[in-house]
Amino acid sequence: MDIFTAPDGLRLTLHRTGRGDPLVCLPGGPMQASAYLGDLGGLAEHRLLLIPDLRGTGDSEVPSDPAGYRVDRQVADVEALREHVLLDRFDLLGHSAGATLALLYAVAHPERVRRLILVNPSPRAVNLEITDADRRRVAEQRRGEPWFPEAFAALERVQAGQATPADGRALAPFIYGRWDAETQAYSAREAGQKNRAAAAAYYADGDFNPDSVRAELARLTAPVLLIAGTADLQLPPEHAAAFAALFPQAELAMIPGGGHFAWLDDADGFVWRIRDFAKSRSAVS
Repeated sequence: MDIFTAPDGLRLTLHRTGRGDPLVCLPGGPMQASAYLGDLGGLAEHRLLLIPDLRGTGDSEVPSDPAGYRVDRQVADVEALREHVLLDRFDLLGHSAGATLALLYAVAHPERVRRLILVNPSPRAVNLEITDADRRRVAEQRRGEPWFPEAFAALERVQAGQATPADGRALAPFIYGRWDAETQAYSAREAGQKNRAAAAAYYADGDFNPDSVRAELARLTAPVLLIAGTADLQLPPEHAAAFAALFPQAELAMIPGGGHFAWLDDADGFVWRIRDFAKSRSAVS
């Protein structure tokens, strides 16, 4: 564990795990403690993972002003991390809402990003339109699962604006590519790792303009790898393809049957795709 200082003086924690070429990994949630990333399916055996606890999460300090949680205001924290570890250009990975932060950093500091890896990225940064019907079509693929009736009923209530307090937990199986003892335990641990006040402020008004982000990403010279799961309700396959098409040079890697945590559903495939991407793109780094 390492400590670095944000521009506003906040002390932030950086976890280092693994060996090899550094890879900065930004957690999602939004505002989830970084522990849920683990070693990203064994990726730490091949890369040195530099994983921060974002402000107010995990072992990092809580800011006195909650406005500091807004995603665009955390771009400076990522730059402080880069300066702390003395990297000129580096590979950057963001998961889910952490991918939004990674994209905003890439827009603000394109000269610093060597390669960009987006894992199950949130569509909010680029304003991809995903309808309730789109999500239901993905959910329908799981109809044969024993938990499906209860989870699908909860999904319908949520989409109708009639959610009950229990529906959040009932929906949990849809987040994962498989719902077994391992992922159920993972889900239970993850539930206690989020700073909910910070999550509410992450996408506060004025955070960014998606149209401007899209325009800047169209000029991004860094190669991009987008990894998504075919069973991820938050980014259905056709929308993952549309997301990847926003970049001048991007590869799309779909995890068959994968949910919102791609490394849990096919760890070997997840690691292989990132290693192959880094190797194939080494000439442009």
